[in-house]
Amino acid sequence: MRIVLLGAPGCGKGTQGHRLSKHYKIPEISTGDLLREAVAAGTPLGRAAKAVMDAGQLVSDEIVLGVIRERLMRSDARKGFVLDGYPRNAVQAEQLDELLDQLGQPIDLAVLIDVDVDRIMQRLLGRRSCLSCGASYNIFFAPPKMDDRCDECGGRLKQRSDDNEEIIGNRLRTYEMQTSPVIERYREQGRLRVVQGTGDIEDVFKAVVKVIEEARPSFHSRDRSAAIRRAVVRKLLEQREVEVQPEQTAPQLQGEETTPPASKQKAAAGTTRVATGRAPAAAKKKAAAKKKMAVKKKAAQKKKTSVTKKTAAQKKVVVKKKVAAKKKVTVKKKVVAKNKVPLKKKAAVKKKVAAKKKPVSGATAKKKVAARKARPAKPASKKAPARKKAATRKVVAKKKAGKKAVKKR
Repeated sequence: MRIVLLGAPGCGKGTQGHRLSKHYKIPEISTGDLLREAVAAGTPLGRAAKAVMDAGQLVSDEIVLGVIRERLMRSDARKGFVLDGYPRNAVQAEQLDELLDQLGQPIDLAVLIDVDVDRIMQRLLGRRSCLSCGASYNIFFAPPKMDDRCDECGGRLKQRSDDNEEIIGNRLRTYEMQTSPVIERYREQGRLRVVQGTGDIEDVFKAVVKVIEEARPSFHSRDRSAAIRRAVVRKLLEQREVEVQPEQTAPQLQGEETTPPASKQKAAAGTTRVATGRAPAAAKKKAAAKKKMAVKKKAAQKKKTSVTKKTAAQKKVVVKKKVAAKKKVTVKKKVVAKNKVPLKKKAAVKKKVAAKKKPVSGATAKKKVAARKARPAKPASKKAPARKKAATRKVVAKKKAGKKAVKKR
């Protein structure tokens, strides 16, 4: 059973690969782990990989394939294996198929764990791992009991340096551009199965096992047909070596005829036609495959440019929305601050008006009338008579003054 796990970063390939390895008792092969082991062991490939990594460059596909070849040559990989995170692009997929065909261990199934982008962002941004025992948590889905502390050993939890929005976005865009041709390749070969990666880990594992078990009967028939094809090719090559080479290298002894009989010439011509007729067909197939790969590469490059343009436009839109939202919030705050005092005053005035307009019941009206009657009468003001006298005096004085003026005339 030879399985390739595909999926975006954070979809759970590592978790499911580890579970499948235990379930089927086959090794889980991760290229990152293999490179680290080779570097630690000091193998020739490990030394070459270390030199490249120390220079800050990516390890070449040749080194990675060499490490995979060495791992597949071990005895525990004879029953099968689970490849996690490889191949990542169409070129690696083609090289891997060639390597596995040489080893007689072609891929049986490619399982794509499909997860929504928002879910992936939550998984990667929420990942935390213990520095002491390596236990992993997620603050959104599986948080620890104590913040920043491991439940098992009490060690400090840490977030990976590359688990931030910008780097995760770049990784997801790279995956979409490079790995989509790989998915299409396995789909065309009829080896792809898709499993939804959302939900509980155990439910996802059951779904993965289900699709593997459903496709398992086809593994043996595919292996048998591949073995038959290899045997046929081997026989044809042997026939070509036996029938074509003697014509070219046969020694011409003295006394022998330099030209064979007509029957032998016809037979030799027929064999050479069969032998040479297959070579051009293989060459045509290779040329067609190369053209196909070139077209796919061009399509991937076009998709890459379109995706980058789209992401740039989306970023601009997001920035504009954020600026507009901030402006809106500040304007609202200012308006609320200005209208706060007048609103309080209006509320107070409304309360007073409502209290005045409030209808008074008959009992309360009677009580108010009785209270008014019970009040003692106000004493008459002493100033009122004095004012009246002063007013009369003024009037009399004016009349007298008028009479005197008349007499003088």
